[in-house]
Amino acid sequence: LFATVLRCLGIPARLITNYSSAHDNNANLQLDFFLDDEGKVDTKLTKDSVWNYHCWNEAWMTRPDLPVGFGGWQVVDGTPQETSDGMYRCGPASVQAIKHGHVCFQFDAPFVYAEVNSDIVYSRKEKDGTQVIENIDRTHIGQLIVTKEVGGDGMMDITEEYKFQEGSEEERLALDTAVMYGVKKQTTQDTMYHPQTDVDMEFQVQKAVLGSDFKVTITFRNKSRNSYTATTYLSGNIVFYTGVTKNEFKKHSFSAKLEPSSSSTFDVVIKSSEYLNDLLDQASFHFFVTARINETGKILAMQKATVLEIPTLRIKTQGETVAGKQMSVTVEFTNPLKQTLENVTLRLEGPGVLRTMKKEFRQIPANSTLIWELKCIPKQPGLRKLIASLNCDALRHVYGDLKVQIQKP
Repeated sequence: LFATVLRCLGIPARLITNYSSAHDNNANLQLDFFLDDEGKVDTKLTKDSVWNYHCWNEAWMTRPDLPVGFGGWQVVDGTPQETSDGMYRCGPASVQAIKHGHVCFQFDAPFVYAEVNSDIVYSRKEKDGTQVIENIDRTHIGQLIVTKEVGGDGMMDITEEYKFQEGSEEERLALDTAVMYGVKKQTTQDTMYHPQTDVDMEFQVQKAVLGSDFKVTITFRNKSRNSYTATTYLSGNIVFYTGVTKNEFKKHSFSAKLEPSSSSTFDVVIKSSEYLNDLLDQASFHFFVTARINETGKILAMQKATVLEIPTLRIKTQGETVAGKQMSVTVEFTNPLKQTLENVTLRLEGPGVLRTMKKEFRQIPANSTLIWELKCIPKQPGLRKLIASLNCDALRHVYGDLKVQIQKP
C-alpha cells in the first residue's frame, strides 16, 4: 500500500524483504540473548528478537539535508517496530549511510542498521554479578535482502547495497563506525569475553515438506588434544514470523562425547506428530541449541529459523487458449499428510479468463490426489494469470499459479 501511495505521488518506490531481521529493543546495535545457568535462553531477561523476515519500502529521493552522496534509495517503513521520538515511524534513512555505518544521519538509521547487520551476543551472569559473554554470532542477521526484479516476478538480491560482504574488513569497519556513532548506552562495559576456541558447534535443519518427519543434525569439532563431554540441549519452537514463540514443541537433552582432534555428529529426529497440531500459517520453526563443555564450563549457543515446504497446487490448461473460445482448466492437489483432510475449500481465479470459482470437498484421504476440472471462456487476449488456493483446518497458505497467454480470435 505504501509503495503504491509513493508511486502515485511520483516518487519511485520498491518493496524490500530482509531475512533474519533483527529487532533491537534497546538501540545498542546488538541483539542481547541472556542465558541461564544451564545455558538455556532466559526469556524474562531477553527482550531482543530475530524475525524470520521483515518488510519495508525504499523511496528514491535527494537528501539535501545530508552530505553529498547519501541521496538515492531511502528506507521508509510503513510498519515500524519501535517508536521514533515517541511516534511509530521509521525513515527516511539513507541506504548508502547504513552500508557504511554512518548511523548519525537522520532518520532512524541505527534501528535500520541493527535490522540488517547487528551481532547476536549470548551472555550470562556469574554468581558475583559479572556478565560473561559466552558467544558472539556475527553472521546470523540480514542473511538475504531482496526486492522484486524489474519486469518480472523473480527476486533480485540487493544484500550488498545494505552491507559489505559478511566477515570482510569493510563490514567490520562499518560496524565499528556504527557503534561509534549510534550507541545510546554501552552494555558491554562489565563483561568478559573469552571465546571458546578449541570446540566449534554448528547445526543444520533438514529441508522437509509439511507433514513429514525431519532431522536436526548437530556437529561438534574438537580442535584440541583433550577429550570433552558436552551437555547439549535442543529446543524446538513453533513461532510467528516475528520470532515470537507460540509454544515449545520439542525439548531434547543429550550428552555428547567429543574425542580429541575430531568431528562428532548427532541427529535429533523431529516427528510430524510433534508439530502438526500447533502449526501457524507459515509453518515456521525456530531451533535453539546450547551445549556446555563440562570440563571447561564454556557454553556454545546457536539459533536457526526454518520453514517447512508447503505443498503447491498444480494448474494446467487443455485445448486452445483463444479469447471467446471455451477452454479447460485443471487444478490438482496431493495431500502430503498422514491424515485425511476434511472440509477443504478450493478457489480458482483469473481476471480476464474466468470469474472466481469455489468448490468444496468433504474429504481428501492421506496421500491421495484431488483433481478439479472446469470449463471457461476467456474474454480478453493477452498474458493472464490463474491463481488457485486451498484452505482447510489442517493446511493453510496452499497456492498455485499459472501464466496463460490468451490469443486473439
